[in-house]
Amino acid sequence: MSLMGSLWTGVSGLQTSNNALNTTAHNMSNLDTTGYTRQQVAQGTRTYVTLSKGTPNWKQYGLGVSYSLTRQERDYFLDFNYRREAGRSAFYDVATNTMEEVEYILGESNEGHEFSESLSNFWTAIQELSKDPTSSVNQNLFVTRAHEFTTRASAVYTSLCQYQDNLNKAVVKEVNNINKYAQEIEQLNRKIVSIEAGGVEHANDLRDRRNLLLDQLAQLGNVNYREDSTGYVSVRFEDVDLVKGSLVNKMELYTDPQTGFYTPYWKMLADRSYDEKGNLVVTEEGIKGARVFDLTRKISSDLNTDIGSLKGMLLARGDHRATYKEIKDYPPDADPNDPSQKEEGWYNRNIADSIVMNIQAEFDQLINAVVTKINDILKEAAESAGAADVSDYLRDENGEPYQLFVKSIEGEEWTVSNITVNSVLRQNPSLLSFRLSEHSEDNATIEALKKAFEEKIYTLNPNVETPVGFIDYYKNLVSQVANGGSVFRAIQENQTVMTDAIYYAREQVVGVSSDEELSNMIKFQNAYNASSRYINVISEMLEHILTTLGR
Repeated sequence: MSLMGSLWTGVSGLQTSNNALNTTAHNMSNLDTTGYTRQQVAQGTRTYVTLSKGTPNWKQYGLGVSYSLTRQERDYFLDFNYRREAGRSAFYDVATNTMEEVEYILGESNEGHEFSESLSNFWTAIQELSKDPTSSVNQNLFVTRAHEFTTRASAVYTSLCQYQDNLNKAVVKEVNNINKYAQEIEQLNRKIVSIEAGGVEHANDLRDRRNLLLDQLAQLGNVNYREDSTGYVSVRFEDVDLVKGSLVNKMELYTDPQTGFYTPYWKMLADRSYDEKGNLVVTEEGIKGARVFDLTRKISSDLNTDIGSLKGMLLARGDHRATYKEIKDYPPDADPNDPSQKEEGWYNRNIADSIVMNIQAEFDQLINAVVTKINDILKEAAESAGAADVSDYLRDENGEPYQLFVKSIEGEEWTVSNITVNSVLRQNPSLLSFRLSEHSEDNATIEALKKAFEEKIYTLNPNVETPVGFIDYYKNLVSQVANGGSVFRAIQENQTVMTDAIYYAREQVVGVSSDEELSNMIKFQNAYNASSRYINVISEMLEHILTTLGR
């Protein structure tokens, strides 16, 4: 190899070492950059020059080192597992937070604490009434505590509904983020393909941004993705194409006209029509086959149906305000007095998996049981005393039996949001005289009221077998929430440990280590210096030859 040709070997070493130093400096400068992936220099030998092909060895000399590429250090399997487990963690984060919020509403908040007191106070008022049923003080206390009971029950149920509304608003934010991430991934795909089409340059920083978006998207739902040979990534969200080719399958929201609750659906899969004015109309039937989530599927890690914060929010919120009817397997629009409208298993299919709806239904069942039982007792007492033309005991001026509780809206069901105390009795509690026609105390009715609170004939839901009374019912309801919260917290903590372990394993691959990069910097700096010294030696040799020959 000629001395002039040897200079090229040294130059290639300088160029490659310089590029490697720049890459190392780039890594160091992005040490704390979120989503940055460590870059590594790949080096190779340049093509050999063959002088002869004799035996036993060919005579060849090399042309130095080549700078092949700057590659990202990533592990596909760690990426995939991290994103899957991060999505699962997000799902249980939502469930845990919801349980904690419900536990706060029922137990420690003003509404929950005051309702528990009002229920106990109502029971105490009945006990006091049993000591002297004809006392106006005891009668006034009985009606006052009843009003307190309905008022505070309404406050608890309203808080549960407000939390549903908060989850509903969060759904909008999550869907907007999904659409935003998908749109940006598609834009990054085009830029990456454009930059890397020549096969010379690598869009590593754009790939970093795309990987960060995939991380964030995976926390919202079950995501699968695949990169083709051109560098284009196709993304499937809940087994439906979200990003494919140059298309983004936008996710939209259907608003329930009665509840205002949002249901995510795929725009490209929905059947939409136009009304007579030319306005686009989306119906519940039209999005039936386009819903993003099938919330009727069993929640299971084995089936990967417990992934994503968006699904967690939809499950926790439910799709309507639940009532006592659904505990008994009657749909919301069914008549609970008509057995033919009962749908076996309705509760387990539609209510049990929703944290907020389940509590709403169980709580409403308690209120409905207390209200209807006391009203029935008063009605039975009035009818036992005789017909309206014979006795006016516990009857109003129209001869109708007094009802302690009345409906805010006639024709509606006896639900917590539709119950109030009879205004006539609130103004004049002594109308509940509990004094029979012979001027004796109506102890039988008072004992029936006491028995209503004491008899253990109520269960929280069809899956609970132990019957309880009114006081224990609410205690068990709070305990159920506390136990459920404890279970979700345990799952969340275990899932967090697993996700963190995968994250740190991934960081060992993609993360920048300052010690390692400093070591590389020293190595490449020494290589640069060695190439420089090599060139100096060749230069001195050439100078010596030229000087000697020149003489």
